[in-house]
Parts: sequence; structure tokens; C-alpha cells
Amino acid sequence: MKLFSNLQYLITKFKPYMGEYKVQFTLMITGMVMVAIGTTASAYIIKPVLDKIFINKNVNLLHILPFAVVLVYAIKGGGTFLQSYYSAYIGQDIIRKIRDRLLGTILSFEMDFFHKSRSGELMSRSINDIERVRSVVSSTLPIFTREILTIVALLAYIIYLDPKLAILALIFIPLTAKPLSMLAKRMKKLSHSSQEKLSDLSARLSEIFNNIEIIKAYHTQKFEQDRFSKENRQIFELNLKATKTNELVSPLMEVAGSLAVALVIIYGGNAVIHNEMSVGGFFSFLAALFMLYTPIKRVSKLYNQMQDAIAATERIFSLIDRTPKIQEGEIDLAQKHPTIEKICFEHLSLSYGETQALQDINFCAHKGERIALVGNSGGGKSSMVNLLLRFYDPSSGEITINGTPLSHFTLASLRRNIAIVTQRIYIFNDTISANVAYGEKIDESRVIDALTQANAWEFVSKLPEGINTPLSEYGSNLSGGQRQRIAIARAIYRRPQILIFDEATSALDSQSEEQITQALEQVSRDKITFIIAHRLKTIENADKIVVLKAGKIACIGKKRELLKQCDEFMALNGLQK
Repeated sequence: MKLFSNLQYLITKFKPYMGEYKVQFTLMITGMVMVAIGTTASAYIIKPVLDKIFINKNVNLLHILPFAVVLVYAIKGGGTFLQSYYSAYIGQDIIRKIRDRLLGTILSFEMDFFHKSRSGELMSRSINDIERVRSVVSSTLPIFTREILTIVALLAYIIYLDPKLAILALIFIPLTAKPLSMLAKRMKKLSHSSQEKLSDLSARLSEIFNNIEIIKAYHTQKFEQDRFSKENRQIFELNLKATKTNELVSPLMEVAGSLAVALVIIYGGNAVIHNEMSVGGFFSFLAALFMLYTPIKRVSKLYNQMQDAIAATERIFSLIDRTPKIQEGEIDLAQKHPTIEKICFEHLSLSYGETQALQDINFCAHKGERIALVGNSGGGKSSMVNLLLRFYDPSSGEITINGTPLSHFTLASLRRNIAIVTQRIYIFNDTISANVAYGEKIDESRVIDALTQANAWEFVSKLPEGINTPLSEYGSNLSGGQRQRIAIARAIYRRPQILIFDEATSALDSQSEEQITQALEQVSRDKITFIIAHRLKTIENADKIVVLKAGKIACIGKKRELLKQCDEFMALNGLQK
């Protein structure tokens, strides 16, 4: 029963992907049937070879049966090829689709999911777990099915030859069911633990490579090596236990098989001596029995290996079946509001668990306005940006665009109208032009224009390949200021209606900062711009300054007004310079 429930689980999960492979499935099953027929026929042909040729001295059959043997094995070989090729084709293509779907699903999750998940673990599920499932879907499961068909064919043949002898031959098989079930259960548990530990190891590697500078600077290579070695050792021990569990299947089945063969030799030998069975018939039965125990043993081992795939499948579909917490609306922002005139934060509050990040935020931003968000660390500036991008949804209250709640828009249409430049600069391992036009078709004239406005064209034009210069991972072949200018050019290229700058000029020198600030004022004239800042110079020309303190609005106004009447504004570090 457990076998069928496991098979049913795997089939249920992969059934939606199988509909378009009718031709391939037909050829694969045809191959399986050919293998089953060929295997059974190879046992059957022993009887006429012994009885007709070696005992009855039939010369005519001596020139026919050898070619029949060749034909039988040709059928079996052809069937093996059909089954192997088309099962691999189906399995590989299904896994390709699942891997695509898995990434698409993960990318749809809210930011909170990524903050709580380790990147190494997500990579492990997308690569290692998928690979475990691939080996089963494209190989183990089809071979399992083929061996079942072979068992049925051989079983039918030995029952046809001698029902009593068949019962004796199979009497020990039920006795192996319980220990095999226990081994399978242990195998699944070990597989699950091994996959979890492999995720930990991937996460550890990701952490090491992402923090290599601090590891080198603090000279903690040995410390990280020891931590990695400890987790690597745990995986080794788990895999060794899994190997031991899996390899116990063969000896168990061989002992049961040897007892059955012993009984068959005693009973069958006695029947041959008393002329109740021919020599050819007995050896044909014995050959079929040996052939039968091979797929039975293989099925038992494959069943154990299947537990590995079931554990991996559960881990994969726990993500695929997860529902994103941020549910998008159905309205296209560009169609509903071609021009964004006003964004309002209405009684907005946000909590991260028990932490209150924002409380009763109320204000509006209009087209052409530059809104500065200032306050001490933890004041709620980034939380407001996160809500505007719908990385999170508010605990209460709402944000509206031209009076329509943000949650009513599709995420794609909302974010297509927003461009953000953060303190942490994101550079992709691609050309400068691809980084600037990220996610959109590359228009070289637009790229150059965006770079010019971002004060980046001066250094880009001097590079050997210009805008086609490849950038290394994290943009490590550029300076910090150059990376920041590329990020600003990306925001300009997008031509959004809403601009967000989170300390966008923090890595620039004074001269570049002034040039960029002037450029940003130019490109933001017909947009709604939010500027998160800590330096007074950055927000001098802001139309409205929102001072946040402990998640609440302390003051709102222009700089000159706040300097006269807002103590929190005057007390902010760096804003008195």
C-alpha cells in the first residue's frame, strides 16, 4: 500500500506537466512492453533449445532457434533504447518546466520571504533538489515501471509452466515486505535530512563568497573553513547511512531468492527424475525465476531510491504550492491613470511582527514635487518606500494613486512606473548598456542619454568597448562612485513617473554630487520624487520634508520652516552642517 501511495504522490505532482507527451509516452511504454516480452521470451526459448536440439537432436531447429535468440534480444535491446530515450526526454523536459516554474514562483513571493530565507537554501532547492527529482522522473520511475511489467510477464510465464513450482518459488517474497518497508521509511528520513544539510552547506558557501572581503580583512579563513568542514562532515555521515540502508536491499532479496531457488531445485529435480517435467522445461523455469528475482531486487532498490525523490519533491512543492502574501490587483496603472498626479499616504501603519515600524502616516505628494524623508535610523523611511513598492502591505491604512488604492493595481504596472536607486548598488554580470536598460530593450541612444544625465558618460566613453563594456559580478571592475552613476542612469532610462533615491549620491565626490543633484532636479520636474537623505545638502531644494521619528511623522514642511519650528529636524545628526 505504501508503494502505491508513494507512486500516487509522485504521479499527482507531475501529472499536470505530462499532457503534451502522448507520442513520447506511447513510444516509451511500447519500449517497456518490448523489454518485458523480450526478457520472458529469452527464458521461454531455453526450453526448445534444450529439449528439441540437445535432447531430441532436431537438426532443422538447430538452424532456426539461434536466429530466434538474436531476434528476441534485438526486440529487448530496441525496447530498452525506446524506453530509455523517451523517458529521459519526458523527464528532462518536465524538470525544465518545474525549474522554470519554481523560480517564477519564488520571484513572486513578498520581500519578507527573502529576508527570512537564506539564498543558499533557495539555490539548493532550485538546483540540488531539482536534480534529485530529475534522476527519478527521467530514470528511476520509468525503469521501475519497466521492471514491474517484466515481473508481471515472467510471473505469468512461470505460473503457466508449473503453478505449484511457482508458488514454492515465490513463497519467501512476502516475508521481505516488512523489512523493505522499514528500510524505505529510514531512507526517506535520511534523504530529507541530507537535503536539509546540503541546503545549509549551500547557504554557508553563499555567505562565505558574499562576505569574502571581511573574511580576508579579519583573517578568519580558518574559522570559516572549520565551520564548513563540520557541516560537510555531517553530509558525509548522512550519505553513508543512506548508502548502507539502500545496499541492505540486495542481500535481503538474494537470501530470499536463494532459499526459493533451493526449493525449486529440490522439487523440480524430483519432477525431472520422475519424468513429470522435461529438462528444458525445468531449466526454462529456473532461468525465468532467476530473471524474475533480478527485477524484483531492482524494484526494491529503486523503491528505496524513490524515497530520496519524494523528500526532494516535498521540499520543491512546498515552495511551488505556497501562495504569495502580496496579492496583486487587476487594474493596469497606465490605463487607469496615464499620468500620476498625486500619491497619498492615508492613516498608514506597518508592523513587522511585534515591531511597529510606521504609525498613522498621513500626507500627499503631487506631480513635480520632491519629497524628502529624513530621520534617525529606524525612523521608518525605508518602510515607507517598501510600502510604496508593495514589498509589504500596510497593517492598516492605505496608499492611493490618484485616489485608487495601491492594492488594486497589478504589480507589473505599478513597478513599471517606479524607479529606485538605493545605497546598495545592484550591478549585473552583463554589459553597461544591458545594466542601464535592465529589463527593457536596449536603445543605445537612450542609454547614452541616461549615462550623460547621470554624469557617467564621461568615464564610460573612455572605456575600450564603451557602453558594450562587460561588468563583472557586483561591478567590481568599477569604482563605488561609477557603480552608483550606472544605477542612477538605470533609473533615468526607465522613464518612470515615480523616482525614489535612497542616499543616491552617497558614494560620489562633492563635484559629482552637485552635478548629479542638478541632473536629478532636471529629470524629476514632471515626476513625483522621494529622497531618503541624511545630509542637508541633498535635500536643500526639496518641496516638502517629512521628518520621521520612531515611525511617526514629527514634522512636515520646507527646510526654512522646519529649521524654525521643528526640534527633531534641527537635532538630526548631519542636518546641522
